[in-house]
Amino acid sequence: MKLIFDFYVTPINPLKKIRVFWMILLLLNSTLMFSQRDNNNSSPNFIVILVDDQGWSGTSVQMKKGDASSKSDYHHTPNLEKLAAKGMRFSQAYSTSPVCAPSRYSLQFGKSAARLNMIRVQMSTDHIDHTTEMTIPKILKKINSKYVSAHYGKWGMGISNSKLGVNFGVHPSVLGYDFSDGKTTNRDGGFQPPEWEFSTSEDPKKIYSLTQRSIAFIEKQSKSKNPFYLQLSHYAVHSNIQATKRSLEKYEKNEKGKLHKNAYFAALTEDLDYSVGILLNKLQEFGIANNTYIIYCSDNGAVPTLPPRRKYKHSYNYPLSRGKWDLKEGGIRIPFIVSGPNIKPNSFSDTPVSLADVLPTIADLAGHSSRRQMKTIDGGSIKKVLYNSGIGKVKRKDKGFYFHVPYINNIAFGRPHSSIITGLYKLIKFHDNDELNLFDLSIDIGEQNNLAMEFPRKAKKLESKMERYFKKHKTVKWRNGIDWKYKSIQEINSFY
Repeated sequence: MKLIFDFYVTPINPLKKIRVFWMILLLLNSTLMFSQRDNNNSSPNFIVILVDDQGWSGTSVQMKKGDASSKSDYHHTPNLEKLAAKGMRFSQAYSTSPVCAPSRYSLQFGKSAARLNMIRVQMSTDHIDHTTEMTIPKILKKINSKYVSAHYGKWGMGISNSKLGVNFGVHPSVLGYDFSDGKTTNRDGGFQPPEWEFSTSEDPKKIYSLTQRSIAFIEKQSKSKNPFYLQLSHYAVHSNIQATKRSLEKYEKNEKGKLHKNAYFAALTEDLDYSVGILLNKLQEFGIANNTYIIYCSDNGAVPTLPPRRKYKHSYNYPLSRGKWDLKEGGIRIPFIVSGPNIKPNSFSDTPVSLADVLPTIADLAGHSSRRQMKTIDGGSIKKVLYNSGIGKVKRKDKGFYFHVPYINNIAFGRPHSSIITGLYKLIKFHDNDELNLFDLSIDIGEQNNLAMEFPRKAKKLESKMERYFKKHKTVKWRNGIDWKYKSIQEINSFY
């Protein structure tokens, strides 16, 4: 400012004065650009908001462009709409399992649940190397030692049963988290018999207390100017279903949808959304919103009905088929939204992505350059897709997504099955009788038309590809009578 003042009060030839004026402007502009560039080159922050059991069409965000059925006809999530308006939504995003624990492992390690041999809840995880350097917090520390990581909410990566003498799993600190709530499970979020009880609470499923703890962490790192990774793993919208009275009263008055009709579930969904709004506002208040990537996703699809039952006309995941516990689309296709620097606002992508892609994507966005190290995982970075308006392919070591449920679950199909998705096609194989189901997801998202008889060579080709992958990684193999609970996989000794 003094330079400009001196410029005006000092006698100078008018033409020279104009030239000097433009030189001053260029100098100021260059200084500003350098300052902005220096700020943009600083390590970005990352927030993963992981929801429990939220379906692909369970919010008011339309997940697929031009498809109104890809959003709820009853639930209202205005803050998630704002997040989607600032970023990119993916129409074909997948968990790696139709249940929670395996998909949470995949997110942390960047590998499919089948490759990790983590195929169900309540199973031993002694065979997994929890000390590996390939976890999100540890990779970020290698990129920039100032990164601080926290996990709040449901961890879900371990189990203890004193009656059976079972205690396995891993503490978040082993994976590199500096702060956490520890080895939390559904019970820490209010899960207890009777499971499908509906009630009200001022802090339903600990939504607000988790959010406040997360905000305190963010504020501390912001003041210390530390880049951070935060995973906020909500207990919502898993049962037991709770909601605030305020939200419940709203939905008891609102007209119910043709598909979604449960006022408690809708109210819980909006309470969760309200907490997202609180978090987004705080990022603005702390001045770090422009340097923070947010990934919003679910660990698997929603339950097929409330409460679950074997027979129903349409699941809560419609137009997708079935729901949690199954490898039909309703069990594994999930909401997935990413916002942050260099991502085109209100954009859509039909590129298939997976929870296993989260690790390499965060590493890539943070500046990780070791492609060799990334070849040891299944996931691939979606950075180029994010930066290219949603267009492009993701490079992965093994093309396709692999899913494995080699046990009998009477809540779902009641049959052991596995699946592979590659390109337009999806194959489901039932292990009890080798039945094959083949679907073209580009025209049959509801998986109603089995093409296995029409295209037997295609079905067999995908079956062979899937089983080669299982053999390559010595994946556990179904045998009648095995449920994979509690015992180590070496003790059961059944592999491809």
